[in-house]
Amino acid sequence: MAFFKLLRSSPLSARIGLAIVLINIAAAILAPVISPYGETEIVGDVWVSPSPDHYLGTDHLGRDLFTRLVYGARNTIAIAFVTTVLSFMVGALCGFFAATLGGWTDLSLSRGVDIIMAFPTLIFALMVLSVVGTSITSLIIVIALLDSTRVFRLSRAVAMDIEIMEFVEAARLRGEGTWWLMRHEILPNAMPPLVAEFGLRFCFVFLFIAALSFLGLGIQPPTADWGSMVMENAGAITFGIFTPLVPAGAIAFLTVGVNLIVDWFLHLASGLED
Repeated sequence: MAFFKLLRSSPLSARIGLAIVLINIAAAILAPVISPYGETEIVGDVWVSPSPDHYLGTDHLGRDLFTRLVYGARNTIAIAFVTTVLSFMVGALCGFFAATLGGWTDLSLSRGVDIIMAFPTLIFALMVLSVVGTSITSLIIVIALLDSTRVFRLSRAVAMDIEIMEFVEAARLRGEGTWWLMRHEILPNAMPPLVAEFGLRFCFVFLFIAALSFLGLGIQPPTADWGSMVMENAGAITFGIFTPLVPAGAIAFLTVGVNLIVDWFLHLASGLED
């Protein structure tokens, strides 16, 4: 009830963003139900124009583009979400430990993060994936590791501001341990910026996976993925066929939706009134 009350008072932009996200989630969950063909099924000629049989036409192999788009939502969104959750688990935990313990723990973790961040993210990911392979598991682990460095920097900065507060000092004087302080004192007060950052990180991971797929080191064929769909059909632009713009538009559509929700949450967390 509290959520619906909050939603009724939300701005139009937040409602639009929520609708966009829910549409994509519904498409991902119901992919086998709403798609007219199989994910890898060849059903027609190459780059056929939209018709009642093929709502968005066909791709470079004659597969139904609408079907590929729906299954691509399931694969891309699910992998991006799991990757973002993993990066936050690692980055936030390490950031809280660094801020709470300080000393050599903080120094060691911070310098390790600095070393990783010294490499350009895309080049580092391409180098590692070319060595370890491009399986879904390795893709998630590599991107989560790279993204956790950004989460570490934010969570450490937020935790250091909270760690010097009087209620944290009082908990220390009571004899509370490090884990208790992190769980009961720091985490609840760090949630607003972390939740907002989660939305932004999800967008970056989502776009990063699409970029890797476009370069051929992301989600591998025949698995449907929006980034690889752009890459596979890029040659259609030469013939005036706008097939690759469909998955590209889906990427932009979801990114805008998530950012609209993040903007609303940041406004709520700031405590400012309209």
